[in-house]
Amino acid sequence: MFSVHNKMDLSAKLDALVVGFFDKPVKFDGELKELDNQFEGYLTELVKSGDLSAKKKSITKIHTFGKIGARNLYIVGLGKENQATFATIREAFGAACKQIQSAKLVEMAVHLDSFIGKELDALDVAHAAGEALALATYEFKGYKQKSNEPEKRIEHVHVYSEQLEKEDNQAALTVGYVYGKGTNSARTLVNLPGNMLTATDMAKYAMELGEKYEFEIEILEKEDMLKLGMGAMLAVNQGSIEPPKMIVLKYQGKEEWTDVIGLVGKGITFDTGGYSIKPKDGIVGMKTDMGGAAAVLGAMEIIGELRPEQNVVAVIPSTDNMISGTAFKPDDVITSMSGKTIEVLNTDAEGRLVLADALTYAKFHGAQYLVDVATLTGGVIIALGTDTTGAITNHEGLFEQVLEASSEAGEPMWRLPLFEKDKERVRNSKIADLNNSPGREGHAIMGGAFVGEFAENTPWVHLDIAGTATTSKASDLGPDGATGVMTRTLALFVERFEAIK
Repeated sequence: MFSVHNKMDLSAKLDALVVGFFDKPVKFDGELKELDNQFEGYLTELVKSGDLSAKKKSITKIHTFGKIGARNLYIVGLGKENQATFATIREAFGAACKQIQSAKLVEMAVHLDSFIGKELDALDVAHAAGEALALATYEFKGYKQKSNEPEKRIEHVHVYSEQLEKEDNQAALTVGYVYGKGTNSARTLVNLPGNMLTATDMAKYAMELGEKYEFEIEILEKEDMLKLGMGAMLAVNQGSIEPPKMIVLKYQGKEEWTDVIGLVGKGITFDTGGYSIKPKDGIVGMKTDMGGAAAVLGAMEIIGELRPEQNVVAVIPSTDNMISGTAFKPDDVITSMSGKTIEVLNTDAEGRLVLADALTYAKFHGAQYLVDVATLTGGVIIALGTDTTGAITNHEGLFEQVLEASSEAGEPMWRLPLFEKDKERVRNSKIADLNNSPGREGHAIMGGAFVGEFAENTPWVHLDIAGTATTSKASDLGPDGATGVMTRTLALFVERFEAIK
């Protein structure tokens, strides 16, 4: 995918050359000056006339008419040099890659040094370029009849940089691309319709992933769950003809199985709401209710590629939530794997039930730190909108590490409170230890508070991605539909994790 060069070759026969352009009151210098010379000062004239803009993410396409080897020159506006960040540079790369992909060009070059601002690390810029290439060019084709016209995509990228050693540049580009590809894998899983991604299909996908990266694999069947007493998970599955799966992938990056990170992802492949059925408008799109599972699987792909020196156990409870004569009902009382009993007041609050047994099972496998990810509540959308993930925690130190990873990944989150009175509300039942739906007030907090009852004293962070797992509008880093949110955050968190003493 990437070829790295220390010197820009303006004679190279390519479809496109991409150059960054900061807004600063100086003439072109260095290799950009050489490029301007090849155009006989034409680029300078375009700047003076205002036809070549340095406005952030503006893209000027210039046909080169044989003045250089590349057929097209793309000049990408980057805004003020002292205001450039990793996020803005990544978006700029994404905007350029989208346009080049749309033009059906297959071979391009990037003058990386022209994207490096005063406050930016060159390795970060290389990472941003690799990540943006993967994210921005992602497409989910769906199931429409295919055209006979051969598909053209960006196949090769030449990267020019004098500021980085070739090996360092190649590594940063590759790592960025791996992060982008892992996110795309999560996007595809979420975009798949419920009949194309059952719990069995998800388990098969996880097994293939595990075999590829030599993870330890365990898939619990319904009979196994009965033996282990996973009553919460089984209750949600009661109404379905599709068998449930408890999916476990273990990656051991240390000699000893210590300081184990547990990543738990909600894997509801379709959610009708059960007998607390969703309205007709609300039920459309519920194929995406396994966004947490997708994020965990995407993160495990990145972990498998990069092999960090950490220990990770991924646990995914997967089933659909259907209605039938055998489905669980409001007023039922079920017993979780932990032994805690639960009064069911809302069958549409099923995600927290499957997470309950999954967290318990992650601890059974030695997880000493827990991060769960779930499209859990509509309440988090009311509270935080569709750009910010909601977070709840019982441990400041662990949360700070997850927060730092989310900030670096460009996947913002905001912490919601968890007080003793919130815990009391989920413990308020006359006939069971817990109830699964204390009411609409503080809905997102109640969902997290319930899950926290099963984390118990283990350091834990809960991420509610109900608002961020999908988007209704395209961006510079991808189309509308699934976002793959939290894939990169989880992978970065694992990569940078420091054990809490």
